[in-house]
Amino acid sequence: MRRLPLVIPALAITALIATACSSDGSRATEPSTRSSSTTSTTAGATSTTAAPDPHKARFTLTKVAAVQSPTAMASRAGDDSLFVAEQVGRVRAIRNGALDPNPVIDLRDTIASGGERGLLGLTFSPDGATLYVDYTNKNGDTRVDAYSMKPDGTADRGSRRELLAIAQPQPNHNGGNVVTGPDGMLYVGMGDGGAAGDQGSGHAPGGNGQSLDTLLGKLLRIDPTPSGTKQYTIPPDNPYANGGGRPEIWAYGLRNPWKYSFDADTGALVIGDVGQNQYEEIDWLPAGTKPPVNFGWNIREGKHAFRDGSTAGLTEPVLDYSHNDGRCSISGGYVYRGTKIPDLRGTYLYADNCDGKIRGTAVGAGVQSEEIDFGIQSSGVSGFGQDNAKELYVLSLTDGVYRIDPA
Repeated sequence: MRRLPLVIPALAITALIATACSSDGSRATEPSTRSSSTTSTTAGATSTTAAPDPHKARFTLTKVAAVQSPTAMASRAGDDSLFVAEQVGRVRAIRNGALDPNPVIDLRDTIASGGERGLLGLTFSPDGATLYVDYTNKNGDTRVDAYSMKPDGTADRGSRRELLAIAQPQPNHNGGNVVTGPDGMLYVGMGDGGAAGDQGSGHAPGGNGQSLDTLLGKLLRIDPTPSGTKQYTIPPDNPYANGGGRPEIWAYGLRNPWKYSFDADTGALVIGDVGQNQYEEIDWLPAGTKPPVNFGWNIREGKHAFRDGSTAGLTEPVLDYSHNDGRCSISGGYVYRGTKIPDLRGTYLYADNCDGKIRGTAVGAGVQSEEIDFGIQSSGVSGFGQDNAKELYVLSLTDGVYRIDPA
């Protein structure tokens, strides 16, 4: 089975081409139509503002810090620092443009790192007072922990609360992303457990992705507030809060939702779900979507049949792409809502771990998604980050953290 190369150690990654820009500055995808415009009138004066046209967007990658094998990035309310997870088990802070030599927290003695294991995700509570991390422990099982933040911007290791403990039957497809949603809930992405074609854990032929009896192959949603004997609370509007499936489940039918994010303006959810051997997919859900949502794995891989099963009620991806051009594993990103590159506004940026090219697509209701190759490339792209100003960053397992700047 193809192993997901998202979080292999930096020294094990074969260097990719340094840049995809041609000498004449051309782009692989050219504009198919002219951009539209909006016209407004104020005090008798008329001004015309061009609508964003991602085909015209020009940007570059600016090196920010040489973080070791970064797997995730988060911002924190009231703090302009960037917080980055290193696969080996440390959370690092980039403060005032420089990497702080002292880690925010060092968990290397509790984490199994290598392959697809390690410190894989981090996020903060809405008020910035609590750090949440997702990692694989020494046994290779998933843990989601909470730590209180101290006034000096580091985490209090002695405050650890274990929120989730999930056994992993295989060393891959661990998911690992953890995100604080617009509703303040924690969204935890879980891979299907790692068996080829998702046939493990006795749930064949539907596998873990289609079974409501396991947390594998799911997007989980929990309230991190302790309740009774548990360190978290089941939100009452979760689809199985009162039975019919595991109460933590919000969506299912996922293979390995390595990276997903919420649109900072609209609240829509966008997921980059890693495929099997042929297709990678991008899923989009508008804010207010009523769960449960079934994304179709392992009945479908992308928009294509994978094995027999009913397709009734499945949510199709807004875009999928094949491995025919050398791509192999999607690294999902964010819908751009910054101000530095106006033509990118509303465009979802993503990459593939194998070719490292930064691409974009439109997402939304009634939108025809198409891939735009921006002619920018990095090696070992594991994901993206977003700061408090909604500007975006690229995480490279070999090189560290880059900021997306106007060219």
